[in-house]
Amino acid sequence: MTYNLMREFADSWGLLAMALFFVGCIAFALRPGGKTQANEAAQIPLKDD
Repeated sequence: MTYNLMREFADSWGLLAMALFFVGCIAFALRPGGKTQANEAAQIPLKDD
């Protein structure tokens, strides 16, 4: 693969893949039922106190 071919891939499909990953992360964080899991995870450092 040449530099130009790799750059063309990154400009098109690579950007699309990163955008979909970002949207998926946001959807995962804001899904219903995620608040209870986030609250449980936030309390982990305080369990030993």
